[in-house]
Amino acid sequence: MAAASAAASGSPAFAALIWWLVPFFAVLGAIIYVTWVAKFQDKYANETNRSVNKFQSFQDSFREENSNITLITDQPSVDPDSTSPAKNDDTAPNS
Repeated sequence: MAAASAAASGSPAFAALIWWLVPFFAVLGAIIYVTWVAKFQDKYANETNRSVNKFQSFQDSFREENSNITLITDQPSVDPDSTSPAKNDDTAPNS
């Protein structure tokens, strides 16, 4: 705020300094950020791969165990080859 008021008050040298310092610090910050990301990128990539591999093995554990599971239900089995619905004499209306 003080820099803006000083630049507006008519000090061209200070205004020029601001116009040089802002891009300088922006480029410096970008270089530091890129260096920091590049330094830790392998670590994050390895953790991501490890996490994906653990999730894949978690999914595979369900696939392996589901092949041995049989479901027991109270519903009568329906013959898929049958084209007519099953007839139940208890529910048929008496004629």
